[in-house]
Amino acid sequence: MNTLELTQEWDKTFPQSDKVEHTKITFHNRYGITLAADLYKPKNVQGHLAAIAVSGPYGATKEQVSGRYAQTLAERGFLTIAFDPSYYGESGGTPRYLTSPEISTEDFSAAVDYLTSREDVDLERIGILGICGWGGFALNAAANDPRIKATVTSTMYDMSRVNANGYFDANDNSDARYELRRQLNDFRTKAYRTGKNELDGGVIDPVPEDAPQFVKDYHDYYKTKRGYHHRSPNSNKGISKTSVLSFINMPLLTYVGEIRSAVLMIHGEKAHSRYFSEDAYKRLTTDNKELMIIPGANHVDFYDNLNVIPFDRIEDFLKKTLEKK
Repeated sequence: MNTLELTQEWDKTFPQSDKVEHTKITFHNRYGITLAADLYKPKNVQGHLAAIAVSGPYGATKEQVSGRYAQTLAERGFLTIAFDPSYYGESGGTPRYLTSPEISTEDFSAAVDYLTSREDVDLERIGILGICGWGGFALNAAANDPRIKATVTSTMYDMSRVNANGYFDANDNSDARYELRRQLNDFRTKAYRTGKNELDGGVIDPVPEDAPQFVKDYHDYYKTKRGYHHRSPNSNKGISKTSVLSFINMPLLTYVGEIRSAVLMIHGEKAHSRYFSEDAYKRLTTDNKELMIIPGANHVDFYDNLNVIPFDRIEDFLKKTLEKK
């Protein structure tokens, strides 16, 4: 496994809590990629704790949104890890800045592998939390990994659906997908010949005045002091353009109807992405499922707006579903 050089100073986009212990850790997935994570543990606790693995949004790093969620949940009694996905952030994997429906899903189960190895974690009380695109990966992981006893998604994206069909399924036809595949495979040809993967450019900067509001919202987070981080693909040059190819052919949420564990899905009333959660929720058949729509909230509100993110409900859901038997 690769040895990673991890930054030891606090370089998050949110303040450090004095209620939790913070350490940097690594673990590996079954493809041999070493992942970097921040571990948050409540201070002055003993025994076996319920544990939560957190990641997302798509194109973000653990110093941004996932770390904020993980630290907040640790303040509320959980042992948590916020990890960088394979191929970007401080995690290993080459080529850099790649995403994959298989490997990105695998990263959640690899995080569960790590948590099961810790003596301070209760093996029967492990959950996951995915934000934005990682909400879809979290549901996919929950469908495939019965060790995951509870799943929370926040402002979830179905990356397969949006890549294959466009927003609001506007390009859901074979001709549009053929043209997209043609363009992407041209990028693939060029990448092989040059040895360089072309990136998608991250969040657009500057934002055109006629851009959709959600594009402006992304810019307001990733490209300003509010959420910018120098290792974040979204804040900088983005993710490999050819990553889209695998999502078109591999629908992430095929088996979500077979999830048997508890699922809480959270989304904003005003979020452009709301339909992803609503449609996925309808496909869930678990006896313990909930869709929580927050009035007035948009997609990016769930990145750092503590007046919007329903941490009380998330805590209550996780404690009840992961309670000791």
